[in-house]
Amino acid sequence: MGAVYFVRHGQASFGQADYDQLSDTGFEQARVLGEVLRSRVLKLDAVFMGTLARHRQTAETCLAAMGMDVPPQVLAGFDEFNHDELLHRHTPRYADAAVLREEISKAADPRRAFQELFSQAVARWVNGPAEEYTESWPAFRQRCTQALETVLQALGPSGTALVFTSAGPISAVCQGLLHIPDEHAFQLNWTMANAAVTKVIYGERGRYLSTLNEHAHFEGARRALITYR
Repeated sequence: MGAVYFVRHGQASFGQADYDQLSDTGFEQARVLGEVLRSRVLKLDAVFMGTLARHRQTAETCLAAMGMDVPPQVLAGFDEFNHDELLHRHTPRYADAAVLREEISKAADPRRAFQELFSQAVARWVNGPAEEYTESWPAFRQRCTQALETVLQALGPSGTALVFTSAGPISAVCQGLLHIPDEHAFQLNWTMANAAVTKVIYGERGRYLSTLNEHAHFEGARRALITYR
């Protein structure tokens, strides 16, 4: 039996001009996770990550804390979907990111306001006109599933891998494993914590979701490290 541990990236730079950078909290989340995984993942055959900076920064910080010298392999299939496109397809004036940042910053609770807007944009993407998007929801789901197949082929029958990615690809993989309808797929996404772990096990009989969104390593004394965006 083999195992693939999917790690959602640490907290990125919400509200900044360049979202694709870990915040100070994000680096700390990755470090703490690495310390936890040091005693949990004793054998590591491969590491994969998407192409985004937040994937690489999470991977490097986590692996350093684990004491693992396994170079990550870049696999673009684990990249997140294009948030910006979803937002401006839903609200065309948000094609100018500065307009979005300005309007969200004026809300009483900017994070909540953004989440409500983003939820609406995602719902339109999943259920709406696929031809309007550079990458439709079915195409995104297929590339994430194919990326998992690439990992399993590289590992062989009983390997162990870490995959550093985003909430979207993890949700897409879990949707397939759990046979969740499209309209409910993003219920997984909305509760996924930064630097949480989702474990998929595989063998001759198939592949199965073993754990989802594990983040107990941040509970208790480290509860301040529990973030979702």
